[in-house]
Amino acid sequence: MELTINAAVLLAVVIVWRLRRRVQARKRSDEQLTGVIVLVFGVLIAPTAFGQWILDVEGRLPQSISQSGGP
Repeated sequence: MELTINAAVLLAVVIVWRLRRRVQARKRSDEQLTGVIVLVFGVLIAPTAFGQWILDVEGRLPQSISQSGGP
């Protein structure tokens, strides 16, 4: 039996784990590392179907806001 793990899933777990920690004890370098991890996660999921769905939803959101607030 071979066990494989997706790098994006692993990074998602790491992100959730890092963000659940207490905010007061974080150093600037710790926050920068979390930012880099989130950036890499975004690059990994961007070409997937889930990443394309997120991009589509983000594209529709400003359109619907501007249409609902129009004259």
